[in-house]
Amino acid sequence: MTESAAESPVRAHVKVSGRVQGVGYRAFAARVAAKHGLLGGVRNLDDGRVELDVEGKKAVIEALLHELKAGPPAAHVTKIETEWSAATERFSSFSIWY
Repeated sequence: MTESAAESPVRAHVKVSGRVQGVGYRAFAARVAAKHGLLGGVRNLDDGRVELDVEGKKAVIEALLHELKAGPPAAHVTKIETEWSAATERFSSFSIWY
């Protein structure tokens, strides 16, 4: 892979399952994503999962995914599903969506 391809931003659509609602998971995810300089957002889904749309360098998103597996203290993550695609470049920050 060329250096420019490795540095090109990508998009990850992430769904996190487990005890992830009502435990500060969205705020945790937003803090970690912002710390890594990633763009996008996070929201609760009606089925009890948490969904993230995140854009940035793939290696940085993979570091975020690693931290999302641990979650905040009250959370218990059982599964993380990730779909990769090209970045849309529509985000200017990382937000909690309601």
